[in-house]
Amino acid sequence: MKEKKKAIGRRDFIEKSAVALGGILISGALTESCSKDKDNTGDTPMPAENSNRFESGVASFDPTDSQVIIWTRISPAKNEPKIGLDYKIATDIGMVDIVKSGAIEALAEDDYTISLDIKNLASNKRYYYQFGIPGTQLYSLVGETKTLPKGMEANDIKLAICSCSNYPSGLFNVYGAMAKSEADVVLHLGDYIYEYGQGEYGTNATTGTLGRAHLPANEILSLDDYRTRYKQYKSDPQLQLLHQKKPFICVWDDHELANDAYKDGAENHTRGKEGDFNGRKAYSIQAYHEYIGIRTADKTKIYRSFTFGNILDLHMLDTRVIGRDKQLNYADYVSLSGRLDVDAFRTNWMDSGRSMLGVDQRSWLANALDSGKGGWQVLGQQILMAKMNVPAEIPPVLAEIMNAGGNISPEKIDRLKKLVIELITIKIKMANNDPGITTEQRQRVSTTLPYNLDAWDGYPAEREHLYEMAKGKKLISLAGDTHNGWFSKLVSSDKTAVGNELATSSVTSPGFEAYLGADAGFLSSLEKALATLVDDLEYANVSQRGFVLATFSAEKVVSQWYYVSTIATPTTDSILGHTETIQRV
Repeated sequence: MKEKKKAIGRRDFIEKSAVALGGILISGALTESCSKDKDNTGDTPMPAENSNRFESGVASFDPTDSQVIIWTRISPAKNEPKIGLDYKIATDIGMVDIVKSGAIEALAEDDYTISLDIKNLASNKRYYYQFGIPGTQLYSLVGETKTLPKGMEANDIKLAICSCSNYPSGLFNVYGAMAKSEADVVLHLGDYIYEYGQGEYGTNATTGTLGRAHLPANEILSLDDYRTRYKQYKSDPQLQLLHQKKPFICVWDDHELANDAYKDGAENHTRGKEGDFNGRKAYSIQAYHEYIGIRTADKTKIYRSFTFGNILDLHMLDTRVIGRDKQLNYADYVSLSGRLDVDAFRTNWMDSGRSMLGVDQRSWLANALDSGKGGWQVLGQQILMAKMNVPAEIPPVLAEIMNAGGNISPEKIDRLKKLVIELITIKIKMANNDPGITTEQRQRVSTTLPYNLDAWDGYPAEREHLYEMAKGKKLISLAGDTHNGWFSKLVSSDKTAVGNELATSSVTSPGFEAYLGADAGFLSSLEKALATLVDDLEYANVSQRGFVLATFSAEKVVSQWYYVSTIATPTTDSILGHTETIQRV
């Protein structure tokens, strides 16, 4: 989805919400509501009494069957180059049965963050961990985490999938709902933070009343800017609770750097105004690794694999920063008369040299898919992989509406409605073999273009290469980025079914409702229309915030789309909006 820096207006909310951040003190209501996870061996860990120097809470990342990264940040009491900490790992919530302990230093050069890779743990086991300052009564929260299973130790694996958490857009209620879920692991597919300044993209009518204006006030460019933004996001109580309860596996998308990023630049970066892009990218990567734990020898390369027993292999990709060539733009192929030069566009669009992954990552992925032993091969990546080709008349109308930044006229919405109705009518008549359908009408629905060139649709040749690598592998693609929920078939150009895609809605970032208005009837009709017009699409939700809970077993994948009712007032409740079951055959 193309994102504009202009603030997007949202419907007014009547009730003002008060959220007590208070350091890391998570509200009692949130803590209580999340205390009944069936996998817990005790009550939810509570904050230590004197934990105010651990203002960003605790977290765990990149679990394997014998390792996990534990994380925290200690706020310096004064300008000191390092702070000594101790840590301990236990099998019980009371931190009595200690299995690992030691000392570590938090350094100013790492912004006093700690990412400690704990090794030689038992597989498929829950652990608890805590940090403290030696010789004091200052302790962090007690965090809980879990190692991955080996072989046949688990009958199923539950993954909670999320992306796109824009702080000014609203409360992180989705994170609170995920903390209540039965998920074994959280997959965050990117846009953990957003780079925009105050009053820019994501700002709405509730931003001020909720006290969620971005810090720093400017668009983030320097290392200190990026660090400040991460600290702000990690002050959120619902994000802290989710990190406290579940291990995360993460990848970045574009907003950890800048909107619509690619390997040499970004839409939201102007060299003359905002400096050297490579310098900005280096700052963003450094801050990301300080605040997100990732097990990698090269900090620029975040693609890596995880094995969940004999059930699935998870391959986390970077489709954004390390190898992506610049996105195409329809506007570059439109003549002065307003006509799209389809031939010129298709020549560049189908260029086999254009890459999303880059040579090294593509080679790595081929080997990873070939050597994977799990019953399912799963791609954890940022963007839609499935084909979202729509009749060629639709993208120009959608682009005009979305570029208006939420200030679209009713006449243009009516134009879109009329166009969609016409095209659906033709499609239905064709499916029913209506003899009255004309050649011109058939061409209107059969002449298609991808609606989003920032997704895999903008790199079709490389996608076909990936599909060829994955044939016979029971492929499941996981995606975020669009702020909407989708379920699609993955189909190669020769009509071979390769797998399916589960795409999650956002934590807070607005979906189509921000551009098309909040009329529930129209949005519901649009969802059905898209499923009719897009051949490979089977489910769409274009207006709610939520996450996907995917349960993998040897026989099937059950994917459930959960949505929260609001992001304007605090709640951890969610409703099940849709379920899809993929059988292994």
